[in-house]
Amino acid sequence: MEEEKKGFEIPKPIKEGEILEVTIDNVSRKGDGVAKVNGFVVFVKDGKTGEKVKVKVITVGRTYAIAEKV
Repeated sequence: MEEEKKGFEIPKPIKEGEILEVTIDNVSRKGDGVAKVNGFVVFVKDGKTGEKVKVKVITVGRTYAIAEKV
């Protein structure tokens, strides 16, 4: 049963290279903006709370993505 869980991957609502428009909800401890896309966390480099920005997704991890402003 453990082996079955290892192969199971939850589909992610975004893909690497995708351009999105997001609203920064708050700022992380590291200073990156934090937005959500369908509940999936997206960290935006240099994002400020309340900002509505267009971003490009750089990396998609298991539980979050990293994006930068375009």
